[in-house]
Amino acid sequence: MEASFKTKVEDKEKKYLEFIRQFKGLIEGENEEISVLANTCAALREAFGFFWIGFYLVRNEQLILGPFQGSVACYRIAKGRGVCGTAWATAQTQVVPDVEAFPGHIACSSESRSEIVVPLITNRKVHAVLDIDSNELATFDQVDKNYLEEIARILSKILYE
Repeated sequence: MEASFKTKVEDKEKKYLEFIRQFKGLIEGENEEISVLANTCAALREAFGFFWIGFYLVRNEQLILGPFQGSVACYRIAKGRGVCGTAWATAQTQVVPDVEAFPGHIACSSESRSEIVVPLITNRKVHAVLDIDSNELATFDQVDKNYLEEIARILSKILYE
């Protein structure tokens, strides 16, 4: 069992490393926020098959829905509310194995079971959050967190520096 788990982790890491290599080429030389975020959603969903993936953008002291792929979503989220608002307020990635156990979870889709939200930050300021939902419990782990944070750093450098 341990060897099988290790293989799955290594396979996931390889997939992320290959994604990041290709992703850098995809967004190189482009800094139009909506366009880059839209293609990021499409590329991540295509590569990993995520149930729902999108960005919420910080605008006028709230998160507003940005580019996404998946079913309809909430338009606005207050700072500190739900997983996205918590990631914004704390400027820290939130990994939620069971959304039903997260206090104040906002259920945009009843099919969402686990979630990861990664803030896009420059100079300690959150500009947006990357929100990814799964329709299975405990989908996201430290590997996802590490590589999605790397993707967020790449995006932040291109779009917000």
